[in-house]
Amino acid sequence: MTAEALRALHRGRAAGDPLVLPGPWDAASARAFEAAGHPALATPSAGIAASLGYEDGATPAAEMFAAVARIVRSVSVPVTADLEGGYGLSAAELVARVRESGAVGVNLEDTGPAGDLTDPSAQADRLAEVRAAAGPGLFVNARVDVYIRRVPEPLDAAIDRARRYAAAGADCVYPIAAPPADLPALRAALGDLPLNALAVPGGPSFAELGRLGATRITFGDGLLRRALDDVSAVATKLRDAGTL
Repeated sequence: MTAEALRALHRGRAAGDPLVLPGPWDAASARAFEAAGHPALATPSAGIAASLGYEDGATPAAEMFAAVARIVRSVSVPVTADLEGGYGLSAAELVARVRESGAVGVNLEDTGPAGDLTDPSAQADRLAEVRAAAGPGLFVNARVDVYIRRVPEPLDAAIDRARRYAAAGADCVYPIAAPPADLPALRAALGDLPLNALAVPGGPSFAELGRLGATRITFGDGLLRRALDDVSAVATKLRDAGTL
């Protein structure tokens, strides 16, 4: 699978028909999502961290890349990997490690190691370096963290960052946790560039998010948390009922 195959899945999406990318945390979950017919997958760094016994943001780079590689090897569909802020690797090193893992896309956030927002100009420069190192051979999803960092007037800040990252060569922009009401303005600011929205329990349907402007839907670690709820229910039944 190639980055171009992943790009093709984003193109020509009708309003109300966004690309839905489940987030596998290991090989078994990846195979389950592929078997259900999903054409591509997007690994969540928080989900992989939890599956490996780490807090979100604390997974060593080597373990994250190894986990991504196991997921890629387990399926035949394109996989894009959430690699947080890039683990301090140079653009060339990051691209090389992604290629070694087999992933054809990458999600890079604009939160720094200390948990604060990266300067938007510096992040745009970083994305441009990744694009230059990768050429067209990597699908770059640029995450915008202004909503989760609770900056004042987040829509204006999100639009500014989104436009900078698009100009730097991002294939898609991901204003994580943007409220549905802000999606039309973000869609208008990006033109034809794909817009990634986060799906949450109790939120709008995928179709409604698509009508509001989302091109693709991801879940963060939400699917792992849903699965863990089921595991917890089974564990409680085993303890209390003495039977399956």
